Amino acid sequence: MQKEKWRLVRDEIANDISNGSLQPGDRLPVEPDLVAKYGAGRHSVRRAVADLARAGLLSVEQGRGTFVETGPLLEYAIGKRTRLRRNLQGQGVDLKRELLDAQIVAARQRVAEALNLVEGAMVNESRRMTLGNGLPINMGTSYHDIERFPDFTARMDVLGSVTEAYKTYGITDYLRGETTLHSRMARAEEAKMLKQHPQSPVMVVRAVDTLLDGTPISFKQVIWSAVRVKFAIALED
Repeated sequence: MQKEKWRLVRDEIANDISNGSLQPGDRLPVEPDLVAKYGAGRHSVRRAVADLARAGLLSVEQGRGTFVETGPLLEYAIGKRTRLRRNLQGQGVDLKRELLDAQIVAARQRVAEALNLVEGAMVNESRRMTLGNGLPINMGTSYHDIERFPDFTARMDVLGSVTEAYKTYGITDYLRGETTLHSRMARAEEAKMLKQHPQSPVMVVRAVDTLLDGTPISFKQVIWSAVRVKFAIALED
């Protein structure tokens, strides 16, 4: 059976990526040029590009164009001491974190239970975007007890590290007390923020960090781009 035209276009673009004709970060030609290059109709080209974007080989950015993804999947290890910077900068990743917003809010039931607080207690809520090598890899929300960690967001922004911010409160070590994760399709706003295809998946990670005696100090929910990051469970540090 003859392969459908869009699949042929997809395979040719994928081959151009694998053999180096298209380099990570390169912008794909505009649609009319792709039509002419591959001798296919617009519908076939669009379907081929969409399929490659879902697979994580291409990134479609609204208003800018379609780009070749910048590299292989990053590996994020979840273990007893899970540290973002140590995880990713150890792989040579250029890591940046951007504060999206921060406020003091009343803890909802899930947050209160995770932090051993009464529902409605005031907590620091901060949302951040993490970029690896210039591409969004996650967006997450963290919660800290306002009484125990006043000004946590400001200290984090100045120091650029959760670990260093904790040290200003006298906490020199902490553990990952609990991690749950599941996959689902990205919601429209998540796909837009993460600059990935709307039909690509994300990994939802919820985590509680604790002191060495088990006292919870943070609760976070992080939406990871599943086309850019893979997870490894570390049995030891």
